[in-house]
Amino acid sequence: MPKLQDGENVFTVTIPLRDAFRAPRKKRAKVAVRLVKEWVARHFHVSGAIKVGNKLNELLWSKSIEKPPRRVTVSVRVNVEEGEVVEAEVDLPPATGNVEEKE
Repeated sequence: MPKLQDGENVFTVTIPLRDAFRAPRKKRAKVAVRLVKEWVARHFHVSGAIKVGNKLNELLWSKSIEKPPRRVTVSVRVNVEEGEVVEAEVDLPPATGNVEEKE
């Protein structure tokens, strides 16, 4: 991982969620949200809060509590002050290409 600059840094990463399937069927999506937070904390050395964005949360819960995705590609926005990561926000990356969102 590159050295983080002070201010806001944005990364796109793929997070594996296979360990969520070790949990009981009725707790898997909840465990997947926790795994996302733990993965970001471990890989970006976050000492502050980690926020999961609304779109990412909806994706993790989209196929009910029993069937979260096996992996998810996310955009991680990291705020750095004085060389220390103070806050991280995780959400889906912005859409690329000519894909239009349906309402």
